Amino acid sequence: MGLFSFKQELAIDLGTANTVITKDGKIVLDEPSVVAFDLRTNEVLAIGHEAREMYEKGHAYIRTVRPLRDGVIADFSAAEQMIRGMIKSLNKKSRRLFNPSLRMVVCIPSGSTQVEIRAVHDSCEHAGGREVYMLFEPMAAAIGIGIDVLAPQGNMIVDIGGGTTEIAVISYGGIATKQSIRTAGDEFTNDIMNHMRQKHNVRIGERTAEQIKINVGAAIRELEDTPPDFEVCGADQMDTLPRKILVSSAEIAGCLDASIAKIEAAILKTLEETPPELYGDVISNGINLTGGGALLRGLDKRLTDRFGIKFIVPEEPLHAVAKGTGIALKNIETFNFLIQ
Repeated sequence: MGLFSFKQELAIDLGTANTVITKDGKIVLDEPSVVAFDLRTNEVLAIGHEAREMYEKGHAYIRTVRPLRDGVIADFSAAEQMIRGMIKSLNKKSRRLFNPSLRMVVCIPSGSTQVEIRAVHDSCEHAGGREVYMLFEPMAAAIGIGIDVLAPQGNMIVDIGGGTTEIAVISYGGIATKQSIRTAGDEFTNDIMNHMRQKHNVRIGERTAEQIKINVGAAIRELEDTPPDFEVCGADQMDTLPRKILVSSAEIAGCLDASIAKIEAAILKTLEETPPELYGDVISNGINLTGGGALLRGLDKRLTDRFGIKFIVPEEPLHAVAKGTGIALKNIETFNFLIQ
């Protein structure tokens, strides 16, 4: 039957760092949001993991692009090509004879402007979407971790993605208060790159900084389970000779402190704007941390100590938004908060 299906339904978490596609409640694609072009022909060379391997390593005829910046589309054409290529790869895996009609639900930051929302909608339509619905990321994250978003109860989500941190209090299927700031995973990566340059006089790229963040990234200096120091290889800025440096989690916690403080300020502002009855619910239920940033060691402890409210990291926080988008796809008729 798959060869002759006339309709295909896909849920897409179109993230700054990674794009996750869900179909029939299962994650069928999880790839970096990167596309590589051949400058001589302007054809797509690679998308996802293969393009990520080329990022910052290509030659004069290869251009690698991250189409999304700060949670929104920065390169319209590249975003369209990336989405189209990812959908095409799924159809190849399922051995379809032709491209079916597509119904999509796509995640967007809660602070998106109408222009940014239209850019996502148009990119998905040009990539083959016949019906395109959009969903705000904190709502998707809440659905993905099992919260009943239609219930008359306040639940707070802090979703730290690649480009934006989305903070929202959700009740009755709507967002009561929200903050969307462009301090998130990419900002942490930049902090690490700047720190290595200023303190150790060593130049490193985004990929190396990302590895440092994964291996020894932390939000507090004293951890219960401290990871081993991570060896970094880079070029000395003075003589360009190679240098090897051991980096600790305590050192990285120090360099990320200012960016995490910005997230704390946004959480505080959201709490200040939350109605008293919903605020009481938030204290009772705790605050849920989702997104890749939730994996930063000690972040939940730091925030719990800072606000006196329990911060909870659910299972698989990285895929909470993708799972929630998939559930929304199955409940398009029920969830009237979807944007078309």
